[in-house]
Amino acid sequence: MSFAKGGLVETDWLAGHLDDPDLRVFDCTVFLTPDGDGGVRIESGRAHWAKSHIPGAGFLDLVSDLSDTSGSLRFMMPSAAQFERAVGAAGLGDGSRVVLYCAGLPVWATRVWWMLRAFGFDDAAVLNGGWAAWKAEGRPVSDAQAAYPPARFTARPRDGLFADKQAVKEAVGDGRTCIVNGLSRDIHEGRAAAGPRRGRIAGSVNLPVTEMVDESMRLLDDETLRARFETIGAGGERPVVTYCGGGIAATLTAFALARLGYEDVAVYDGSLSEWSADPDTPMETGPQP
Repeated sequence: MSFAKGGLVETDWLAGHLDDPDLRVFDCTVFLTPDGDGGVRIESGRAHWAKSHIPGAGFLDLVSDLSDTSGSLRFMMPSAAQFERAVGAAGLGDGSRVVLYCAGLPVWATRVWWMLRAFGFDDAAVLNGGWAAWKAEGRPVSDAQAAYPPARFTARPRDGLFADKQAVKEAVGDGRTCIVNGLSRDIHEGRAAAGPRRGRIAGSVNLPVTEMVDESMRLLDDETLRARFETIGAGGERPVVTYCGGGIAATLTAFALARLGYEDVAVYDGSLSEWSADPDTPMETGPQP
């Protein structure tokens, strides 16, 4: 059981616990910006963190250290050995408590939170509102380098928290699994693209992650979130697979469901980057029925 109920901590809590000896705080920011050719440029948030961050916070780099860079898809789950080395070098180890945050939507923080969960680590939380809330409240910031000593992290992989393409193929049309797209309605209905082919995974439903947070980037209250998931048929006893463009925003969907107590939830790591590149995978466009 995590030290933070439902995987969230508030800024007030964090401000009062920054000096806890077992607490580790990490900025996980990645920036995605248009590249001028219809794609996006991916930039680690490390330079942004170096200029200004929550006092004492370290940086976890999803672009390189926490992703499998051997394939063509970005941000794929690394091996257990790679993950152990990267987080251990940053000072996250067995016996730590961890708070994760990022700039903008909390999807980068939830990505690391979900990865930690998949590797058997539960004492992690996401800062509600992230960097935006911390700054808006006028809380202290620093440019000092983090001083966490290297630690030993032991990965204990759990099955079922990530889904591959074959598992999603089997889930399509099985009459039981709810496949949830966390991208915009324009992408879901095919008016915009998130991969080589436009549209959504056949039979999937849509709840954009932008509709899971308020203007301060804080997660909506449990009652509102539960109602939105129930409206699209997610939750209850049904297994859920979440997806997006590249397995990042989908972790916010999964995080929200886990926070509400839903247990059978998996993130499709390859998401539309992989699915839409395969002409044999079924896709749909147009308004959702």
